[in-house]
Amino acid sequence: MTLADGVWHQIFDFTDYGQLLVLVRNSLVAGAALGLVGGLAGVFVLMRDLPFAVHGISELSFAGASAALLLDANVVAGSLAGSLLAAGAIGVLGTRARDRNSVIGIIMPFGLGLGVLFLALYKGRAANKFGLLTGQIVAVDTPQMSWLLGTSVVVLAALAVMWRPLAFASADPDVAEARGVPVRALSFAFMLVLGLAVALSVQIVGALLVLSLVVTPAAAAARVTASPVVLPVLSVLFAVTSIEGGILLALGGAIPISPYVTTISFTIYAVCRGVGRFTVRRRPARRRP
Repeated sequence: MTLADGVWHQIFDFTDYGQLLVLVRNSLVAGAALGLVGGLAGVFVLMRDLPFAVHGISELSFAGASAALLLDANVVAGSLAGSLLAAGAIGVLGTRARDRNSVIGIIMPFGLGLGVLFLALYKGRAANKFGLLTGQIVAVDTPQMSWLLGTSVVVLAALAVMWRPLAFASADPDVAEARGVPVRALSFAFMLVLGLAVALSVQIVGALLVLSLVVTPAAAAARVTASPVVLPVLSVLFAVTSIEGGILLALGGAIPISPYVTTISFTIYAVCRGVGRFTVRRRPARRRP
């Protein structure tokens, strides 16, 4: 076997694939829920220019999950606690874009440093450590499934309640505030919802690559449509395709799930970007009177 064959065998190996599918049943269900949550939350992440905040929250989510792993506690609960702490700090301290970026720049290395400390102290399986950063395909057991689905329901319910006023406040905050929309309260509430969504995504793709679920699908959808109805639908479709496709491909390989998810997500974005450019070029120019 050549070196190329060995590498290819590690990336794609579908021997006994049918028997292995049973191992990822929970992950497939959780992936569908995460795709729905990440795709919808990503729409507002783009509208409010919060991709950097997603990365900052994921670092503290990683620290919370690492602390729970060290203390032999529920990893999902630790991840949620870290995410909410980061989201609350960003929401309170970063009311303006410049302040928000400064706060995130402070929180990110702090959270990553704590996470590395907790993992260094943890003496358990190395796969558990690595999985918090890059994701694990079979990491979702039944108790974690309950946490993930329950939190997903909370996030979806919150987004459903605040969708219209949040869209108004995101598009034109000054006019929305003049019309009586509680812009500051909505901003803080969405940061908490975003924290929950990020914590959920960390469980599958790891802390380092959350952007591939919460940002890239929405960015791809925005390249082909500006419709307020079609945009979230495409964002969810792209997110679910990325996570479910990544899980199914990772099952036939010997590497973590995250490279598969990020590759599918990026490919979808590249195709949508090309389609968007082609559509713009073919669109007839309007004649000036």
